Amino acid sequence: MPTYTGISSEAFRHPLDRQAEQALRSLPGFDLIAHKFVEFIYERPQLVYLMGNTIQVGPRQYSTIYQIFRECVRDLDIYPEPALFVSQNPQANSYALGQENPYIVINTGILDLLDEAEIRAVLAHELGHIKCGHTILIQIAMWAMSAASALGELTFGMGNFVTQGLIYAFFEWRRKAELSADRAALLVMDDLNPVMLTMMKVSGGSVKYANECSLQEFIRQSESYQALDVDGLNQIYKFLMYNGAQGMMLSHPFPVERLHYLREWAVSEEYQQIRRGNYQRSPAEGAVNVAAQTPANTAETLRRQIEELQREINKMKRSE
Repeated sequence: MPTYTGISSEAFRHPLDRQAEQALRSLPGFDLIAHKFVEFIYERPQLVYLMGNTIQVGPRQYSTIYQIFRECVRDLDIYPEPALFVSQNPQANSYALGQENPYIVINTGILDLLDEAEIRAVLAHELGHIKCGHTILIQIAMWAMSAASALGELTFGMGNFVTQGLIYAFFEWRRKAELSADRAALLVMDDLNPVMLTMMKVSGGSVKYANECSLQEFIRQSESYQALDVDGLNQIYKFLMYNGAQGMMLSHPFPVERLHYLREWAVSEEYQQIRRGNYQRSPAEGAVNVAAQTPANTAETLRRQIEELQREINKMKRSE
């Protein structure tokens, strides 16, 4: 499997991901939410929870998974190495979060359903989110949803800034960001089949009936799904389903749609050039390489954050 030394995330980032992020960042209310609240409110409690309630992967804990993970980190040239946790959850799911301390959580449902090559594809996908800097925006999106639905005083009055347009833009961007992470998985695997098999199995795979599932049929299903767009009404239905027609907005594109986009890229000249080593380069990306702080400095930083947060709350109260 290839190693892409010095690769920049811009080398493989999907253009729809870039466009959706630009649209999101241009909306009123985004800068205030992004600048003031995300890391303080969401990242630290989640890390505490994971340390207390999951298994952290390492050389002597899920050692096979750890070795696969380290190889993916190397292949995408990510520094420093993110943390990896396994959560006891039968749902076949995984996610990446964190700004200063990025981490990945993979459910036992993934480990039980997929083989090692497919697990590698999942880990590479999540590392793709970290490589592209998606995790901070994902955190903002998750917190913005909470701010919109919770009581104003519990979200420091931020619910007033989370408009329906901002929520829509967050979800639109999150769906497009998955396309870039899928490309990262393909780069690491250098083989389209295990990435597509992962999408199929997560969609509806069964360990018991695995021999009765066909990747070729799933590809044909993807093609049939694309053909639905011939009828303009179907395009409207798709739009509505993505944006809450069935009760909730969707954070991921349908797997058959992701498969379609990835198959297109797999035969593109852009992908072939990257495989040949002709790609945009930058220093190792992923986590923010923050210098270690002494406990006193950490406490002082936290004190300033709290004071700044309180000033913002007071401003909001005075303006009401």
